[in-house]
Amino acid sequence: MSDQSNNTMVELIKVSKTYHPHIQALSDVSISIRSGEMVFITGRSGAGKTTFLKLLCKMELPTRGLVEIDGLDIRKMRGKRLSYLRQQIGVAYQDFKLLHDRTVAENISIAMEVSYRKPQIIRKRVKALLEELDLSDKHNSMTGDLSRGEQQRVTLARAVANSPKLILVDEPTGNLDATTTSRVMEMLVGLNNSGATVLIATHDHTIYRDVEHRLLELRGGQMHQLRDGVMQ
Repeated sequence: MSDQSNNTMVELIKVSKTYHPHIQALSDVSISIRSGEMVFITGRSGAGKTTFLKLLCKMELPTRGLVEIDGLDIRKMRGKRLSYLRQQIGVAYQDFKLLHDRTVAENISIAMEVSYRKPQIIRKRVKALLEELDLSDKHNSMTGDLSRGEQQRVTLARAVANSPKLILVDEPTGNLDATTTSRVMEMLVGLNNSGATVLIATHDHTIYRDVEHRLLELRGGQMHQLRDGVMQ
């Protein structure tokens, strides 16, 4: 990915997404997000928040319009170029997508192994992430044995393990208590302060109520800006 000085990380131009047969998830959405921004995206269930995030990592393709990540049209990216781009994007899925026959540490390590990190670096990073998310005692636990809140935090740790430039987080606090929510948000704010672009889709108004970051709302398939944001 290119240098992040004042460039645009995410650009959508007149993007629409229709699911078969006639479900209009997004309609004519245009939005620009700068490198280093933290942006909250809210909206009712079914408003298109998850679809929006999936378009940014090519898990979905737009029906119409242009999606660019760091100046690259991801619709045209394939093979090694697409694989490399995805290594620069960390995604914490709402449905977790964890490997339940692997341990917590193994689930987090996999993301780093793909990037050919040295084993000792991987072990150190996994240990630090688990400490930060209050999961140190779950290091060798099978993810299938964890609570949903614990699985949610493992999903986030896996998403950020490679220190990606773009972090996409879908409902990060849905299964968490207030203390753990605060811990998760501290991690995301810290990553943002270190230069990562962070997009958070959420129903939880408590995590964006008292911050100055940009707030967007998906409503009727269209993106509305509720609050302008400040760059750190």
